[in-house]
Amino acid sequence: MPILSAPRSGRRVLRLLLAPVVAAAPALVLFAGPGHAAVPAPRLSAFSQEPVTAAAAADLTDPRKKDIAMQLVSSAENSSLNWKAQYRYIEDIDDGRGYTAGIIGFCSGTGDMLELVELYAERKPGNVLAKYLPALRKVDGTDSHKGLDPNYTKDWATAAKDKVFQQAQNDERDRVYFNPAVQQAKTDGLRALGQFVYYDAIVMHGDGGDSESFSAIRRNALKKAKPPAQGGDEVKYLHAFLDARKVAMKAEEAHEDTSRVDTAQRVFLNKGNLDLDTPLSWKVYGDPYTIG
Repeated sequence: MPILSAPRSGRRVLRLLLAPVVAAAPALVLFAGPGHAAVPAPRLSAFSQEPVTAAAAADLTDPRKKDIAMQLVSSAENSSLNWKAQYRYIEDIDDGRGYTAGIIGFCSGTGDMLELVELYAERKPGNVLAKYLPALRKVDGTDSHKGLDPNYTKDWATAAKDKVFQQAQNDERDRVYFNPAVQQAKTDGLRALGQFVYYDAIVMHGDGGDSESFSAIRRNALKKAKPPAQGGDEVKYLHAFLDARKVAMKAEEAHEDTSRVDTAQRVFLNKGNLDLDTPLSWKVYGDPYTIG
């Protein structure tokens, strides 16, 4: 894929703060950490475990809804709706997180790229990226390319043609970001739009102990409104969450463009489209997009 000229959004915080992982359970217990199973089970986060009082009317795990979510994120992350073209994407966007790559922006400085390449090596030993594992472990937590240049980007693009690597990207996206976000949204009684709002927030901010993480955003939202599972109004709560998200975004220079909230998610919310039904029209960085 050619290097994009359009600006990409800022990345999430360094995930060195994330806690170790425990086995997946029906309720969320912990978020993201090292190690993989042959087929990664969801590693979930220390979110609230209130029982859901109302079943979601539309689930983001429905294949059509999930594809919409991937397109929405790709419009903000890659200025394109073709999210499947991003398996081979890789560049340093100068945000202090090293290389950003793949369908969800795995970063060499935040741990998730390392975990992805480890999983790929488990599933296909001796692959073209396996030789970079020692370097990826050393640069984790930094913006350094030491041991990766000059051929890492070329080898990433080569690996991206491999279905095994593509599936590894899908599985890590789901394990680290999509599944925890959707599960917490369901726990809060949110429908498809709310599930997407949580997912997009985790994609950008990750989840850890810092004040701009997903959990911190959610805590701040809960100070202003209650989610449906706690007897609150869904629209009011989602506005509170998006307000808290914007505060977190503006706290970091790389996140200061809030159009993915203002002219996308807030547009859907103001229209009352809580099930994220098509057609959808929105803008990111001023560029218009439509899903029919």
